[in-house]
Amino acid sequence: MALDEATAGLLRQLEESGAKPISRMTPEEARGLGGMLRELYGPGPAVAREQQFTVPTPDGDEIVLRALAPESPTAVLVYYHGGGWVMGALDEFDTLGRLLVQATGATVVLVDYRLAPEHRYPTAAEDAWTALGAVQERLADLAGGNDVPLVVAGDSAGGNLAAVVSRRAALAGGPALAAQVLVYPVADADTGTASYTDPANQLMLDRDAMVWFWDHYVPAEAERADPDASPLRATDLDRLALPPTLVLTAEHDVLRDEGESYAEKLRAAGVPVEHRRFAGQMHGFFTMVNVLPGSAEGISWLAERLRALITR
Repeated sequence: MALDEATAGLLRQLEESGAKPISRMTPEEARGLGGMLRELYGPGPAVAREQQFTVPTPDGDEIVLRALAPESPTAVLVYYHGGGWVMGALDEFDTLGRLLVQATGATVVLVDYRLAPEHRYPTAAEDAWTALGAVQERLADLAGGNDVPLVVAGDSAGGNLAAVVSRRAALAGGPALAAQVLVYPVADADTGTASYTDPANQLMLDRDAMVWFWDHYVPAEAERADPDASPLRATDLDRLALPPTLVLTAEHDVLRDEGESYAEKLRAAGVPVEHRRFAGQMHGFFTMVNVLPGSAEGISWLAERLRALITR
């Protein structure tokens, strides 16, 4: 199926702006692109409670978490943003977070993990794990005193981090997770898959951009085979009590095949998995709230399936 009209229009707009491909940007320039997109999203809906707190990291630094809560949360959802481990900031995902609160009824905790190349692998993975532990410690407060399930979620590089912490939690015997939600996740460092090489998928995120992201985050190629970098390469999934999983992929996405392969690998390991490929959509559609109609459809599907999981 061809790209939907709204996506094609956005790509024309970006082309006419003269913006360079991500692979030819500096990290600072790429982060500016994220800020520009934020202006298109607009403000999100009001929430009942909002708090921001810092969490110390084992290496003496700190990360910031932002919690957005409804009146009576049904869950606490830890959300790791995308951006190839190089881009992304809390404010850029605030509107998405507020819409997820509205759609799911959960408290959504946005994690401002440290970025590459200033902080290379495994810093983002370690920060994601530190953040999950901090949320677990504050779970009752974040849930407004309710006894609610804990969920992890993320898009793209954030989907990678959600998969990483889900496996770590299973290995460590906790925190107990009710679900993991993986939105077109980075699951493997292999850039030679069919979806990677398909000319129809060389869009806002293309193969060259992903090579650029990997080079910044995990420059040592041998380390890219680590399960904490490439979750698809984990060999112990069938021996772990991993949570039920929702996977969203986009038809026109270089990451499509690895995300779907990870869904199949989890299913083969006995993990309950629900997967939907969104036709006519490109990588990034889910987070482009108030810009691409596919975003609202993706959020609606996620919220419906997550509510069903939590109810069960």
